[in-house]
Amino acid sequence: MNVLILQHHPAEPAGTLGAFLADKGCALDVRHLYAGQALPADDAGYGLIVSMGGPMNVYDEAEHPWLAAETALLRRALLAGRPVLGVCLGSQLMAKALGAPVTRSPRPEVGWFQIELTPAGLADPLLAGLDERPWVLQWHNDMFHIPAGAELLAASERCPHQAFRFGRGHALQFHVEVDAAIVDQWYENPAQRQEIAPGWADQGKIMNQHAQRIYGNLWAALSGR
Repeated sequence: MNVLILQHHPAEPAGTLGAFLADKGCALDVRHLYAGQALPADDAGYGLIVSMGGPMNVYDEAEHPWLAAETALLRRALLAGRPVLGVCLGSQLMAKALGAPVTRSPRPEVGWFQIELTPAGLADPLLAGLDERPWVLQWHNDMFHIPAGAELLAASERCPHQAFRFGRGHALQFHVEVDAAIVDQWYENPAQRQEIAPGWADQGKIMNQHAQRIYGNLWAALSGR
Protein backbone atom coordinates (compact mmCIF):
# COMPACT_ATOMS: atom_id res chain seq x y z
CA MET A 1 0.00 0.00 0.00
CA ASN A 2 1.22 3.49 -0.86
CA VAL A 3 0.91 5.99 1.99
CA LEU A 4 1.30 9.74 1.56
CA ILE A 5 2.70 11.50 4.64
CA LEU A 6 2.56 15.28 4.68
CA GLN A 7 5.23 16.59 7.05
CA HIS A 8 5.17 20.24 8.10
CA HIS A 9 8.29 20.57 10.27
CA PRO A 10 11.55 18.62 10.59
CA ALA A 11 10.80 17.80 14.26
CA GLU A 12 7.29 16.47 13.58
CA PRO A 13 7.71 13.23 11.60
CA ALA A 14 5.30 10.30 11.49
CA GLY A 15 7.26 8.67 14.33
CA THR A 16 5.86 5.41 15.61
CA LEU A 17 3.01 5.57 13.09
CA GLY A 18 5.47 5.65 10.21
CA ALA A 19 7.43 2.77 11.75
CA PHE A 20 4.23 0.72 12.10
CA LEU A 21 3.18 1.31 8.50
CA ALA A 22 6.65 0.53 7.18
CA ASP A 23 6.67 -2.71 9.18
CA LYS A 24 3.40 -3.64 7.45
CA GLY A 25 5.13 -3.27 4.09
CA CYS A 26 3.68 0.10 3.14
CA ALA A 27 5.61 2.36 0.78
CA LEU A 28 5.86 5.71 2.58
CA ASP A 29 5.95 8.79 0.36
CA VAL A 30 6.98 11.52 2.81
CA ARG A 31 6.61 15.04 1.44
CA HIS A 32 8.62 17.60 3.43
CA LEU A 33 6.40 20.56 2.60
CA TYR A 34 8.31 22.97 4.86
CA ALA A 35 11.41 22.30 2.72
CA GLY A 36 9.66 23.11 -0.54
CA GLN A 37 8.79 19.60 -1.68
CA ALA A 38 5.71 19.60 -3.86
CA LEU A 39 2.52 17.69 -3.31
CA PRO A 40 2.00 14.79 -5.72
CA ALA A 41 0.39 15.71 -9.01
CA ASP A 42 -1.98 12.75 -8.60
CA ASP A 43 -2.94 11.69 -5.08
CA ALA A 44 -5.60 9.15 -6.04
CA GLY A 45 -3.24 6.17 -5.84
CA TYR A 46 -2.58 6.36 -2.10
CA GLY A 47 -4.31 3.96 0.25
CA LEU A 48 -3.90 6.44 3.12
CA ILE A 49 -3.07 10.12 3.45
CA VAL A 50 -1.57 11.31 6.75
CA SER A 51 -1.25 15.00 7.64
CA MET A 52 1.14 15.57 10.54
CA GLY A 53 1.57 18.34 13.13
CA GLY A 54 3.46 21.60 12.92
CA PRO A 55 4.05 24.91 14.74
CA MET A 56 2.19 27.06 12.22
CA ASN A 57 -1.57 27.53 12.18
CA VAL A 58 -3.96 26.74 9.36
CA TYR A 59 -4.36 30.39 8.34
CA ASP A 60 -0.63 31.09 7.88
CA GLU A 61 -0.94 30.67 4.11
CA ALA A 62 0.95 33.87 3.29
CA GLU A 63 4.03 32.55 5.10
CA HIS A 64 3.46 28.92 4.12
CA PRO A 65 1.76 28.86 0.68
CA TRP A 66 1.66 25.05 0.62
CA LEU A 67 -1.02 25.12 3.32
CA ALA A 68 -3.65 26.14 0.78
CA ALA A 69 -2.66 23.37 -1.63
CA GLU A 70 -2.65 20.79 1.15
CA THR A 71 -6.06 21.93 2.38
CA ALA A 72 -7.43 21.44 -1.14
CA LEU A 73 -5.85 17.97 -1.34
CA LEU A 74 -7.40 16.97 1.99
CA ARG A 75 -10.81 18.25 0.96
CA ARG A 76 -10.66 16.32 -2.30
CA ALA A 77 -9.66 13.10 -0.53
CA LEU A 78 -12.22 13.43 2.27
CA LEU A 79 -15.12 14.17 -0.06
CA ALA A 80 -14.07 11.22 -2.23
CA GLY A 81 -14.37 8.94 0.82
CA ARG A 82 -10.69 8.03 0.95
CA PRO A 83 -8.83 7.21 4.21
CA VAL A 84 -7.26 10.29 5.78
CA LEU A 85 -5.64 10.73 9.20
CA GLY A 86 -4.80 14.14 10.63
CA VAL A 87 -2.67 14.75 13.73
CA CYS A 88 -2.64 18.10 15.59
CA LEU A 89 -2.15 20.68 12.80
CA GLY A 90 -3.25 17.99 10.36
CA SER A 91 -6.54 17.59 12.23
CA GLN A 92 -7.12 21.34 12.05
CA LEU A 93 -6.37 21.36 8.32
CA MET A 94 -8.96 18.60 7.88
CA ALA A 95 -11.56 20.71 9.69
CA LYS A 96 -10.71 23.77 7.59
CA ALA A 97 -10.88 21.66 4.43
CA LEU A 98 -14.42 20.69 5.38
CA GLY A 99 -15.50 24.26 6.05
CA ALA A 100 -15.24 24.37 9.85
CA PRO A 101 -13.41 27.20 11.63
CA VAL A 102 -10.20 26.79 13.57
CA THR A 103 -9.92 29.12 16.56
CA ARG A 104 -7.97 29.54 19.76
CA SER A 105 -8.64 26.76 22.23
CA PRO A 106 -10.33 27.92 25.45
CA ARG A 107 -7.10 26.94 27.22
CA PRO A 108 -3.82 25.74 25.69
CA GLU A 109 -2.71 22.18 26.32
CA VAL A 110 0.99 21.34 26.57
CA GLY A 111 2.01 18.10 28.27
CA TRP A 112 0.07 15.08 29.49
CA PHE A 113 -3.71 15.36 29.48
CA GLN A 114 -6.61 12.98 29.65
CA ILE A 115 -9.19 13.08 26.91
CA GLU A 116 -12.66 11.59 27.26
CA LEU A 117 -14.15 9.54 24.46
CA THR A 118 -17.74 10.30 23.56
CA PRO A 119 -20.19 7.41 23.06
CA ALA A 120 -19.42 7.71 19.36
CA GLY A 121 -15.71 7.61 20.14
CA LEU A 122 -16.04 4.47 22.23
CA ALA A 123 -17.78 2.79 19.30
CA ASP A 124 -15.49 4.21 16.63
CA PRO A 125 -13.42 1.67 14.67
CA LEU A 126 -10.20 3.70 15.03
CA LEU A 127 -10.49 4.29 18.78
CA ALA A 128 -12.08 0.96 19.73
CA GLY A 129 -10.41 -0.68 22.70
CA LEU A 130 -9.02 2.51 24.25
CA ASP A 131 -9.77 3.49 27.81
CA GLU A 132 -12.70 5.85 28.17
CA ARG A 133 -10.28 8.52 29.44
CA PRO A 134 -6.86 7.79 27.92
CA TRP A 135 -3.74 9.83 28.61
CA VAL A 136 -2.22 11.50 25.55
CA LEU A 137 0.41 14.12 24.79
CA GLN A 138 -0.88 17.56 23.84
CA TRP A 139 0.89 20.55 22.32
CA HIS A 140 -1.53 23.08 20.87
CA ASN A 141 -3.05 26.53 21.27
CA ASP A 142 -5.66 26.27 18.52
CA MET A 143 -8.75 24.09 18.25
CA PHE A 144 -10.79 22.82 15.34
CA HIS A 145 -14.57 23.00 15.34
CA ILE A 146 -16.63 20.05 14.17
CA PRO A 147 -17.46 20.15 10.44
CA ALA A 148 -20.98 19.59 9.17
CA GLY A 149 -21.52 15.89 8.68
CA ALA A 150 -18.71 14.93 11.07
CA GLU A 151 -19.02 13.25 14.46
CA LEU A 152 -17.26 14.33 17.66
CA LEU A 153 -15.25 11.44 19.09
CA ALA A 154 -13.39 12.94 22.06
CA ALA A 155 -13.15 16.02 24.27
CA SER A 156 -11.14 17.25 27.25
CA GLU A 157 -11.68 19.64 30.15
CA ARG A 158 -9.61 22.33 28.45
CA CYS A 159 -10.58 21.69 24.84
CA PRO A 160 -14.05 20.43 23.87
CA HIS A 161 -12.99 19.18 20.44
CA GLN A 162 -10.27 16.51 20.49
CA ALA A 163 -11.20 14.14 17.66
CA PHE A 164 -13.75 13.78 14.90
CA ARG A 165 -14.63 11.39 12.11
CA PHE A 166 -15.83 12.37 8.66
CA GLY A 167 -16.47 9.40 6.41
CA ARG A 168 -13.19 7.49 6.33
CA GLY A 169 -11.24 10.43 7.70
CA HIS A 170 -10.15 10.78 11.33
CA ALA A 171 -8.83 13.97 12.93
CA LEU A 172 -6.87 13.74 16.21
CA GLN A 173 -5.92 16.96 18.01
CA PHE A 174 -3.59 15.03 20.30
CA HIS A 175 -0.32 13.16 19.74
CA VAL A 176 0.31 9.43 20.12
CA GLU A 177 2.93 9.07 17.37
CA VAL A 178 5.84 10.66 19.24
CA ASP A 179 8.66 9.12 21.25
CA ALA A 180 11.13 10.71 23.65
CA ALA A 181 13.64 11.50 20.90
CA ILE A 182 11.03 13.41 18.91
CA VAL A 183 9.62 15.30 21.87
CA ASP A 184 13.09 16.35 23.05
CA GLN A 185 13.37 18.35 19.82
CA TRP A 186 10.34 20.40 20.84
CA TYR A 187 12.01 21.80 23.97
CA GLU A 188 14.73 24.38 24.28
CA ASN A 189 16.65 21.90 26.42
CA PRO A 190 16.02 18.25 27.37
CA ALA A 191 15.40 19.12 31.01
CA GLN A 192 12.14 20.79 29.99
CA ARG A 193 10.64 17.42 29.08
CA GLN A 194 10.70 16.41 32.74
CA GLU A 195 9.06 19.71 33.66
CA ILE A 196 6.33 19.76 30.99
CA ALA A 197 5.82 16.04 30.38
CA PRO A 198 7.10 14.31 33.52
CA GLY A 199 7.19 10.58 34.02
CA TRP A 200 7.91 9.76 30.40
CA ALA A 201 9.07 6.23 31.22
CA ASP A 202 5.60 5.38 32.51
CA GLN A 203 3.30 7.78 30.68
CA GLY A 204 5.15 7.34 27.40
CA LYS A 205 4.71 3.59 27.67
CA ILE A 206 0.98 3.98 28.28
CA MET A 207 0.66 6.41 25.38
CA ASN A 208 2.50 4.02 23.08
CA GLN A 209 0.09 1.26 24.06
CA HIS A 210 -2.77 3.53 23.01
CA ALA A 211 -0.89 4.32 19.80
CA GLN A 212 -0.39 0.68 18.91
CA ARG A 213 -4.09 0.02 19.52
CA ILE A 214 -5.01 2.88 17.20
CA TYR A 215 -2.52 1.74 14.56
CA GLY A 216 -3.84 -1.81 14.72
CA ASN A 217 -7.39 -0.55 14.29
CA LEU A 218 -6.28 1.63 11.40
CA TRP A 219 -4.56 -1.27 9.68
CA ALA A 220 -7.58 -3.51 10.16
CA ALA A 221 -9.75 -0.91 8.43
CA LEU A 222 -7.26 -0.37 5.61
CA SER A 223 -6.73 -4.06 4.97
CA GLY A 224 -10.42 -4.95 5.27
CA ARG A 225 -9.93 -7.28 8.22
